Amino acid sequence: MKITHIETRLTELGHRSIPFVVVYTDEAIYGVGEAFSCGPDRATVAAIHDFEEWLIGRDPRDIEGLYHLMYAGSRFPGGSVVNAAISGIEHALWDIAGKAAGLPVYRLVGGKARERIRVYQSVDGSTPEEAADNAEQLIQTYAFTALKMGPLPPDWQAMPWNQALRETERRVAAVREAVGPDVDIGLDAHARLFEIGRAAQLCEVVAPFRPLFVEEPLRPENYEALAKLSQKVNVPIATGEMLYSRHEFRELLGHHAVDIIQPDICLTGGLWEMKKIAAMAEVHYASVAPHNPCGPIATAVNVHFAASTANFLILEYKVDEDQRAEIVDEPMKLVDGYLELPQRPGLGIDLNLEALDAYPGRSWRRPFLLRPDSSLAYQ
Repeated sequence: MKITHIETRLTELGHRSIPFVVVYTDEAIYGVGEAFSCGPDRATVAAIHDFEEWLIGRDPRDIEGLYHLMYAGSRFPGGSVVNAAISGIEHALWDIAGKAAGLPVYRLVGGKARERIRVYQSVDGSTPEEAADNAEQLIQTYAFTALKMGPLPPDWQAMPWNQALRETERRVAAVREAVGPDVDIGLDAHARLFEIGRAAQLCEVVAPFRPLFVEEPLRPENYEALAKLSQKVNVPIATGEMLYSRHEFRELLGHHAVDIIQPDICLTGGLWEMKKIAAMAEVHYASVAPHNPCGPIATAVNVHFAASTANFLILEYKVDEDQRAEIVDEPMKLVDGYLELPQRPGLGIDLNLEALDAYPGRSWRRPFLLRPDSSLAYQ
């Protein structure tokens, strides 16, 4: 079996543009994948087609070797764009391998460690009341056992810090009261704080509500700072969506800087690299809660990772309805707050290319957040 060519579709999905990938072979078997929406998404598509020239004529089942070819064959270790491109291709290679073997992908990467995958969805709402209402609706509609929310209020960077802390307490208290004591709540500060002291104050304010984790209360680049914060506070700290490979996670885990890591399967280099990262986390007594804010193919790949990984904790998720369901043949099935394991060979999901063509992607970036003095706040 040989790779013949690779197609891409840059598709607008919600507020993002998602690069989807299809890898074709000479044996009428193809695989699908999804690259991360980095911001310069057209650059990711271009990188995928650069790699296509390297891969044509090679056996798609040689996943370890092809990953190494793309990762180490690049002139320098890749950043977000290169690693996203590798990830989307790598997903499709696993899909091909599973189809060729007649097995779901999780059977090829360790088999089942669990029968279903626990997921959470993020809460919407600008005010505490709106957030509480949305949280209650999500629980009632989908039976989630966990949710996530941004604890800081909108435009907090324009507020005096003490006001931002008071509003944070109001928001988290409202959602906790709405969902009761036993629904887990993750809190995502979106890496928008720079100082250890302020991050510690934020963690202290939310600690009485017993969060499942506080995600990115600090920028992620300084592992020593994260470790110092973890020692100061009494909440589980999580980070990882901005880290690219086992090498960054090795240093993070070596500092015992966090309790939970959150690698993104569309950014780390793919499923096999995520398995290696999870193994390192396991020996450091850390669990894995994958970052997963993008499309339905990413969710499917994460399901195979989670099914076969002992120290998996919970998966970020967005219900595949409306457009998200239209662009695939059959989304992962949600039952009582858990995703069921697919039984079809490969990833168990396929792209609807005609539907993708109806939503052409655009140039996208995160909005710029400005302080009252017009300087750029941390993103």
